[in-house]
Amino acid sequence: MSVSIDQVFVKQFEADVHLAYQQMGTKLRSTIRSKSGVVGASTTFQKIGKGTASTKSRHGIVPVMNLNHTPVECALQDYYAGDWVDALDELKTNVDERRVVASAGAYALGRKTDELIIAAMNQTTQNVGDYSTGLTKTLILSALEKLNENDVPDDGRRFAVVGVHQWNELLGIDEFSSADYVGSDLPYLTGSEVKRWLGITWVLHNALPVSNTNRDCFIYHASSVGHACGQEVKTDITWHGERAAHFISNSMSQGAVLIDNDGIVRVKCGE
Repeated sequence: MSVSIDQVFVKQFEADVHLAYQQMGTKLRSTIRSKSGVVGASTTFQKIGKGTASTKSRHGIVPVMNLNHTPVECALQDYYAGDWVDALDELKTNVDERRVVASAGAYALGRKTDELIIAAMNQTTQNVGDYSTGLTKTLILSALEKLNENDVPDDGRRFAVVGVHQWNELLGIDEFSSADYVGSDLPYLTGSEVKRWLGITWVLHNALPVSNTNRDCFIYHASSVGHACGQEVKTDITWHGERAAHFISNSMSQGAVLIDNDGIVRVKCGE
């Protein structure tokens, strides 16, 4: 056997981790602004104000919009997910232990990614509802009204993330459940339950903030929340002779921040 066979194992394992993370690890990363390859402990997202168009005289100077640039800092944090794989255990099971552990690590880091994004969303001060009702069409239209009042662009990049109970309530709305109104053939969010209605891509997520029977859902524009990544999911596999096992460590460095409060609305729902 080649002395470098362990390197093949490492590369295959790392490929499995990346694949699992991209396919099923995180549901929300692709719905917001995301910056990769960040160097340092933090990065900055620019929040740009509205410009104003003006006239000019013949041969005059074109007026300057003087756009307001507000930097929003996003701090990165390091996260780890590891486990042991006993060498002899692999001989006693017909389960692909490498793939199982790879998926578990990727899913754990994916959940952490979404946890960071949801925590950033939860900083919004724009709210509709009071937890006295479930997710109704009236609440949804009220949230859309706030976005429209704030001139949030309706450019196909509006998203909504709702809980399991709220998803079932949406299915009770004819306009949401009928194929005459919605579409599900979306080219992203692989592995997620998604639909498109009212110019919004609706995403099911079971880890939204909840207190007793009070659930927070969010309707937002992709540019309102930022996600920064200093290190994508990385895998390190080390053999420990005293344990006769490999220790498989997955790690990443990421952060999330609310960029524009005007672009996101919390929908307070009762369950």
